[in-house]
Amino acid sequence: MFSVPAKFSVPTEPNLAQTWWDRIVAGFTHAPSPHVTSTELVVVILLAVAVSLPRLTWRYFGLLATVTHELGHAFAALTTGQRIGGIRLGLDHSGTTTTYSRSRPAAAWSTFWGYPVPAVVGAVMVWCGFNGWGPAAMSVGTLILLGSFLLLRNGAGILITAAAVLAAALLVLFVPPVFNGHVMIVLGLALLVAAVRDLGKLANVHLRHRERLSTSDAHLLARATSVPAAVWIVLFAAVVAGAWWFAWQPMSLVFTAVFGQFTPRP
Repeated sequence: MFSVPAKFSVPTEPNLAQTWWDRIVAGFTHAPSPHVTSTELVVVILLAVAVSLPRLTWRYFGLLATVTHELGHAFAALTTGQRIGGIRLGLDHSGTTTTYSRSRPAAAWSTFWGYPVPAVVGAVMVWCGFNGWGPAAMSVGTLILLGSFLLLRNGAGILITAAAVLAAALLVLFVPPVFNGHVMIVLGLALLVAAVRDLGKLANVHLRHRERLSTSDAHLLARATSVPAAVWIVLFAAVVAGAWWFAWQPMSLVFTAVFGQFTPRP
């Protein structure tokens, strides 16, 4: 008499999609705060400048700043109950977010939150990186980028956002969670530098290239509110400066700890 061999279940390895999703979900927990040295922080600041200022690197990283800018318009519109017609992005760093509102204050609110948003997001990323919320920031950022596909209305926008999602997915998959805080500090500072660069570009449009005023948020705000464009640019700069101040707080602790070691005691 022959016995039929029992069937054995062979454990299967999780695929990349499942691993990615598990990492996204696991990111919504507090992690130990990373140890950031003053030397690393100086290198990080230089790296942020290196990706945001030279034309070669800005050609690519600037697209992320544009995505953040346009998502800022969209989010501000949602907070005031406006209907979003869609977002269009260009490979030349141009972008347009179409919203529909019968309220001028609501329209002005959504128009304002473009240029300051990369700085605000960057400051939050830096804070998260220093305080153990780097994995959570990475998870939230990835999900927001995925959700933004619902708002995109052109091929270039889909291409740019897909590249950003791919980069975020690679970070989630292959960067150990213990290093996520460091990554968030780098990206956050880069967005802060990018916000300053974009403000300079906006001011240059108003001072030297007035034929491009139709692309300026400050010009659109001036037309909608009768408040001069210069005032809006100053308000943009004030929010960006506030974001820099907020991001500087955890960084200053690192530098203070180092300089304090060399301060002579009485």
